[in-house]
Amino acid sequence: MSARRYVARGVPGGYRIWDNKRRRWWGDLYELCPDDLLVELNHGASYEKVTALLKRYRAMKR
Repeated sequence: MSARRYVARGVPGGYRIWDNKRRRWWGDLYELCPDDLLVELNHGASYEKVTALLKRYRAMKR
């Protein structure tokens, strides 16, 4: 099994997505763990699906 590129890490205030290849944070701070976003990013991320998931998680923060 290959290593995942994107993983969720707990930080104060919620979760952030860590990019293992670039060694930096990706995206925003999320209050809930973005499991379906991580699955999409790690398995052939289509632009439309990732954009829709990002909008959904941003709406949940408000």
